[in-house]
Amino acid sequence: MLSEYLPILILLVFAAAFAFGSLILSHFIGPKKYSDVKGEPYESGIKPSMDARIRFSVKFYIIAVLFIVFDIEVVFLYPWAVVYKELISMGMFIFVEMLVFIAILLFGYLYLWKRGAFEWE
Repeated sequence: MLSEYLPILILLVFAAAFAFGSLILSHFIGPKKYSDVKGEPYESGIKPSMDARIRFSVKFYIIAVLFIVFDIEVVFLYPWAVVYKELISMGMFIFVEMLVFIAILLFGYLYLWKRGAFEWE
């Protein structure tokens, strides 16, 4: 039974060897000259007006993560809506389950709103 997984193991070994080999080879072969021009960010040929490595507020990352979480959760509604007519044979169970799911999302959203997580300041 383990012999069936041998091709996958060989593929993983080759992929890892290629990845690490490419990194090591590029380290030894690649150019190592540093200049100020190389360190500048490319902005369509325009001289940068400020440093590209500015610090963002943690609030920015929190809002981004919250957007991703709620966006991914809402994406789960689409497959449910597509197969809803086939699942209706289960009765009201599937509908109530989705209402519970939406209620949990709504509760989480209202909680975060009340705590001020969406305030940009």
